[in-house]
Amino acid sequence: MENFSIGEVIEQAVQTEKLGYDFYTTMAKRFEKNEGVKKLFDTLAVKELRHEKTFLELKNLVSDADVEGWEEVSQYLRAIVESEFFLGKNKALPSLDHVKTAEEAVKFAIGFEKETLLYFQGIRDAVKEKRIVDEIIKEEKSHIIWLSEYLRNL
Repeated sequence: MENFSIGEVIEQAVQTEKLGYDFYTTMAKRFEKNEGVKKLFDTLAVKELRHEKTFLELKNLVSDADVEGWEEVSQYLRAIVESEFFLGKNKALPSLDHVKTAEEAVKFAIGFEKETLLYFQGIRDAVKEKRIVDEIIKEEKSHIIWLSEYLRNL
């Protein structure tokens, strides 16, 4: 199994944030008549853009030489990327035709946030700039909490 470079791993994080932004803006448009759902997804979309920018900045700060235990971390991250969620038949953003209700959208969003959180925790293990990734992880956790609370109140 070929290892990712740290640059490739961070680029995948950037792409994940773009997928999140696309998902949240799509859901905000789909549920625009439900003000609460639209606001939730619009807010999350803005946060995904901020995370994308942060990962682009991080990419400029790290090199493969800075990474400890990279082989194990790379294999872990590859397993996540190659999972059903990212590249399988139910990859991160399938057609989304199956998302018909606000409840389904929120449940899908929770799954997306959980998978990206696992990925970002793997990145954190690999880089010296842990504080930067810690901030994103903290915010991803808050997304899961918001979405879970929203789901309970639906």
